[in-house]
Parts: sequence; structure tokens; C-alpha cells
Amino acid sequence: MGKPTLVVLAAGMASRYGSLKQVDGFGPHGETIIDYSIYDAIRAGFGKVVFIIREEFEQVMREKFDAKLSGKIEVDYAFQDFNLKKFGVDRVIERTKPWGTAHAVMSAKDKVSGPFCVINADDFYGYDAFQKMANFLTNDVNDTHMSLMGFELGNTMSDYGYVSRGVCEVNAEGHMESVTERVNIFYKTDDAGNKKIVYEENGVESELAADTRVSMNFWGFTPKVFDIALGLFPKFVEDNAENPKSEFFIPTIPDYMVKEGIADYRVIPTSSKWFGVTYVEDKPIVQESISKLVADGVYPEKLF
Repeated sequence: MGKPTLVVLAAGMASRYGSLKQVDGFGPHGETIIDYSIYDAIRAGFGKVVFIIREEFEQVMREKFDAKLSGKIEVDYAFQDFNLKKFGVDRVIERTKPWGTAHAVMSAKDKVSGPFCVINADDFYGYDAFQKMANFLTNDVNDTHMSLMGFELGNTMSDYGYVSRGVCEVNAEGHMESVTERVNIFYKTDDAGNKKIVYEENGVESELAADTRVSMNFWGFTPKVFDIALGLFPKFVEDNAENPKSEFFIPTIPDYMVKEGIADYRVIPTSSKWFGVTYVEDKPIVQESISKLVADGVYPEKLF
């Protein structure tokens, strides 16, 4: 089996951040969060990276990544756009918001031929997570056995607003039983001054435990998921054609595969410290965290 592929979700509009955070600098020499992910992926054994972007970002992304990654890892690009015909939907729906992370992954169908990992561009996952995923994709993955990295919800929150997380139910064997995307998870302080984590859905708030296992969009797949996604997407579009905020999320695919008995998903534990940037206020926290990792010798001062 050849080296696995890293698929980076970098087509988001960054509406809460206020700028194109995919290419924003966080390291001592202006390194992006993606730079650290790719650095970890290369040393873990990944052989190719595919950036899923909006086509208007192509020149910026190529200027940022092509030259410095040349000779280190194969680089390719896939475009997430609003052309639904290539996904079996014979209609035009006007909207400004992309169709979601699962739709983004579908956009890479022609760029991926073997086992692959999907990650977010704006999340810092750490080497341990990449090493464990590379090992799984090299030795264990098949069309009926896939995986995700599981993080504790309390370690993935922002102090500056809501976040979206795939909330997992995990059985005693460490396999995912279900995963549900929650898009409005935030901290709330009750009348007694206790800080808790809640999510809001349809006007109702529900509490979540800090040790709830969540997906940070760090998935281990085979190309089988493209077939599943292509089968589910047309109905999703039909059901949500009039909802401009609807999104076809990645957890929809594994959740369906598990419940239909198509595949199981191992939840891989990791000691990596996750941190991410959802809001501009998160930036100095991420910069400080990276500076400490560099000072501790976890990463070189200059990556590439």
C-alpha cells in the first residue's frame, strides 16, 4: 500500500474570523497552521496533500505553499464550488454559503486514489495525531474499517464564541456508535457562577460534559466514502434547497455508514494538544502555544 494522502479543508469563508485565516501567520516566521499540519504529516509518512479551496483562492494558496513544499510532498488542489451537476443534482440553487464539509470532501474525488485523512486548515492537531492516523491508514484501514481522532470537548472550546463539533457516542470497544454535528456549542455561566458547556438547537439549550468525545474533522477514510456521499447528497440538496444555511457535514457520512452496517469507525485516542482559531481573538493564544512548542524543541524555529 502506498503512502496516504492528506486532504486539507481550506475553502471556508472564515466569516467569524474576519479574514482568510488559511494563510494567516502564527509561527515565528509567519508559518500558517497548515504549515505545521503538513510538516507533521510529512514526517508521519504522508505522500500527498490536496488542498480543497475556493477557486478564487488558488493563486494565493499556490504562492503560499507550492515553492516551499516542492520536493517534500506532492501537492494538488481541488475546488469547492456551486456546480451541483457533477454530484448528480440537476438544478441550480442560488446561495452564497458553501454546501459544507462533506461536499468539500466530495470535491476531491478525482484527486484521491487510496486511503486518505481529512483535516481542517485552521486546527492545530500535533504530531502524535498524524503519526497514529498514518499508521492506521497504512496498516489497518479498509472499506469496512475506518477511523477518526477523538478529542475531549473541554479541550477544544473557544472563550470567544460558539464552535461546531461532531459529538460522538463511543462504545466499550472504542468504536463510534454515532456522531452528530452540533453547530452552536459555547460556554455559559449559570446563576450560581458555574461555567458549563451547552449547545443550542431549535431554541433549546442542552448541557454537554467536558469529557464528551468529539470529532475535530480528523478522519481516516478510503475512497468508499465518495460513493456513500454521492448517494446521500442529492436528497440532502432536495430537502434543504430553500435553506441557505444548510450544510452537508462530514459526520453525516460516517454516521450513516455505521448505522447501516457498511463500516465501523475506530476512535483513535491521541495525546496531542489541540488548539484552533475560530475568532480573531484566538490568534494570540495560538501564537503563544506555537512559540512554546518551538521553545521546547517540538518544532524547529523555521519549518521549511
